[in-house]
Amino acid sequence: MRISVKAPAKINLTLDVLAKRPDGYHEVEMVMTTVDLADRVDLTLRQDGAITLDCSASFVPDDIRNHAYKAAVLLRERYQVRQGVHVYIDKQIPVAAGLAGGSSDAAAALRGLNKLWNLGLSLDELAAIGAEIGSDVPFCVYGGTALARGRGEQITHLPAPAPCWVILAKPPIGVSTADVYGQLRVQEIACHPSTEQMIKAIREQDFSLMCRSMGNVLEEVTLAMHPQVRQIKELMEQSGADGVLMSGSGPTVFALVQKEAKVHRIYNALRGFVKDVFVARMLGMPDGEMLA
Repeated sequence: MRISVKAPAKINLTLDVLAKRPDGYHEVEMVMTTVDLADRVDLTLRQDGAITLDCSASFVPDDIRNHAYKAAVLLRERYQVRQGVHVYIDKQIPVAAGLAGGSSDAAAALRGLNKLWNLGLSLDELAAIGAEIGSDVPFCVYGGTALARGRGEQITHLPAPAPCWVILAKPPIGVSTADVYGQLRVQEIACHPSTEQMIKAIREQDFSLMCRSMGNVLEEVTLAMHPQVRQIKELMEQSGADGVLMSGSGPTVFALVQKEAKVHRIYNALRGFVKDVFVARMLGMPDGEMLA
């Protein structure tokens, strides 16, 4: 038996950091939404109890360092599953890009294994397990659009934003989230994004207000560490994007555009500067569906 699950990328429309927590994490407030750039996670039942993983990208780890692998181990041990699984990840989302690719793969594995192993768990139960794997996994279990608080695990669902095109560009570097947070000085953040204004823009389907409300307090840290990220952002803005922001801790920068003619102009400008450029649509609604 085999099940395939889509694992869509996420972008941060806002990312605010409120405080450093006693547990070492940061208290965050983020509005996130999914786009239709997605990995595919294939899960094939094994009767020998083993968990194995393979990926189309050779540099992705195939052991407990992989979030999808870790998801399978957690579920098997917690619910004393006798069967095993072979996980295959068809990687389309760039790695270490601020797009939650690994977290989305883990979420897809959780949803798929819930069905493959007949566990009967709710999405809320899967999200709680996902929180043990990574801060973005609970959001990715649900998909769609949401406000995430705490260290990212406290999810409040939101309606889909106004539909638009999303152009994503990733320079040929990886960014360590831990390094970015390590450089962040919360007390020195000069401008916090307005989460309330972003939620209002989403609820009212106000695309212009959504673009004006975008903000990410990690952006200045990453831009200072990696000048090419700043260059990508400036190129998008000069090419006429309606809204431009870095996603997560970077280095991917995305542009929001409503008119298709602008999409081609921005894409062509970026392709002359960086190899990894993607054009997607904002999903807004959950789309981590089973494919088979």
